[in-house]
Parts: sequence; C-alpha cells; structure tokens
Amino acid sequence: MDWLIDRNTQVGKDGKSLSLLDPRRNRMTETHLQLGQSSHLPDSPESAQLDRVPNPHPDTDYLARFTVPEFTSLCPVTGQPDFAIIVIDYAPGPWLVESKSLKLYMHSFRNHGAFHEDCTVAIGKRLADLLEPRYLRIGGYWYPRGGIPIDVFWQTGELPKNLWLPDQGVAPYRAR
Repeated sequence: MDWLIDRNTQVGKDGKSLSLLDPRRNRMTETHLQLGQSSHLPDSPESAQLDRVPNPHPDTDYLARFTVPEFTSLCPVTGQPDFAIIVIDYAPGPWLVESKSLKLYMHSFRNHGAFHEDCTVAIGKRLADLLEPRYLRIGGYWYPRGGIPIDVFWQTGELPKNLWLPDQGVAPYRAR
C-alpha cells in the first residue's frame, strides 16, 4: 500500500518517495484539490472548480455513476426554481472526477439561470472535456413546469463492447 505524505508526494512500501506529479508513473494530479479542505459554494458553474484524479485502473473498462437526486437551478425567464434528477454514467479514461468538487459544481447551479437543456448538456460537456472518458452519458430528468416535464439526454464516446450499461433508473414521468 502506498502512503500519501502530502498532496504531491507518495511513499511506497519500498520506502522510496515518488512525486504524484512524476510522469513516469502516469500519476499526474491537480495541485490544489478541494478534497480535505474547507470549501465554499461557488457563485456560478463557470467559477466552480472541478477536480480530477488519476484513474487507478486506466486499463480496465468499468462504469462509474453519479446520481444527483435534488439538482436545482433557476428558470432564466421567471427566476423560479427548477428541480431535476441528474444521472451521470461514464467509462473512465485516464481521469476520475473528484466527488467533492463535483458536488460543489452541481450545487453551483442553485442560483444559476439556464434552461433545462443548457444545464444538462453543459454539465456533460464540462465533464467530458475535463476527464477525457471513453464514454459519458448524462440524463437530466426535470420535474414539470407549466405541466410539461422535460427529460434531456447527452452522450459522447463509444460504450466499450464488454461494458454493461444499466438503465438510469428514473421512471418515465407519472407524477414522479
């Protein structure tokens, strides 16, 4: 087992320390992770910091899922709150999203005015740009406003052939 000394240095069982930034190990990380630090909610999605960490199994196809059951944003016209269930599935490439930064990013939409389609697609694109996944899909299951629910889906990449992709688990709208 490796031991973390500080953000940039790790010591292995052999007692040798290696920098996490050492390209020989393909272990590049961000230098200012929010993990383990006091953090405040970002003012907007644009100002939110999304962190990534190295995938410990970059040679293995697997699926990671994040579900945000209480996503909130604002209608850009009325300023009224909009609510959704957001489900993100991705087959990681070289990077994983650090979950604390993802939580802060998702909460940054709370005071952000944007249409449902914009919120859903912007989240997917930002994650895809940051993580370089083999495959990523996002489903935004929005609660009705004006009597009409809006479900928004976006994906990028090809699903690896040997990977099982479960249903996102959100029922079609029947008074969710």
